[in-house]
Amino acid sequence: MTGAEDLKVGWAATDTGVYAYGPMPGRLVTVEFDGPPADRDAPVTAEDLQARLRRVSGVDVTITEVRTATRFTDHARQVTEYRKGRVLLAGDAAHVHSAFGSQGLSLGIGDAMNLGWKLAAVIGGRAPEGLLDTYTSERHPVGAWILDWTRSQVAAMRPDPQSRALREIVSDLAGTVAGTTYLTARLNGAGVRYELPGEHPLTGRSTPDLELTDGSRLADHLHGGRALLLDLTDDPELRALAAGYAGRVDTLTAGCPSRPQLAAVLVRPDGFTA
Repeated sequence: MTGAEDLKVGWAATDTGVYAYGPMPGRLVTVEFDGPPADRDAPVTAEDLQARLRRVSGVDVTITEVRTATRFTDHARQVTEYRKGRVLLAGDAAHVHSAFGSQGLSLGIGDAMNLGWKLAAVIGGRAPEGLLDTYTSERHPVGAWILDWTRSQVAAMRPDPQSRALREIVSDLAGTVAGTTYLTARLNGAGVRYELPGEHPLTGRSTPDLELTDGSRLADHLHGGRALLLDLTDDPELRALAAGYAGRVDTLTAGCPSRPQLAAVLVRPDGFTA
């Protein structure tokens, strides 16, 4: 590529779209808002990419070679149910959206983690088949939110004056502590909460990776893929109750100085607090 010295490094919004250059050498992203390409499966050629980059950036860059390229659109779609009898959908089969925010992989893994332990429990005869219906009720709202999240990102990127004004306001909010905290929690999944019985603030949320008095962390004890009862007060009655679920629920007795108010935590196989 020649003539790239006039390109801005990072993301840049123009009157005709958005482009990103760098930070790694040779990385280019162009975003246009004129509808999907006529042939989404056509290869991305150097000529095509060059024309789009020139149109969006206004810089007469010449591209001589493309090592790898792909294209995507901002369509946002989601099935109404993740389960239909013996058919279960997860990941891109259940929902598709634009790549902005880079949440697609995490969303698909979250689906698999939620479904996996439930499917194993039903197949193994340890839970009724109705447990599989909670896969839709728990994960569908998460997928719907991600679709709206990506729609809002695309809306804020559009080059019209209304969208630019919206982007400036969102940028100001993102620059505050409260705004950054909110956006980070949404992006990393910490804001996900399943509607489970109980009023404790941890219930239904991803269990924090607690640091325990034996020097380990909670995540170190979840590799077996089973539920875990964390006994933080050395309660023999609690452990006796869990003994009836041997092979399905692991038990760990340890202290947690950072959470002295907690007596015990029951962690689901997917890492969420039951």
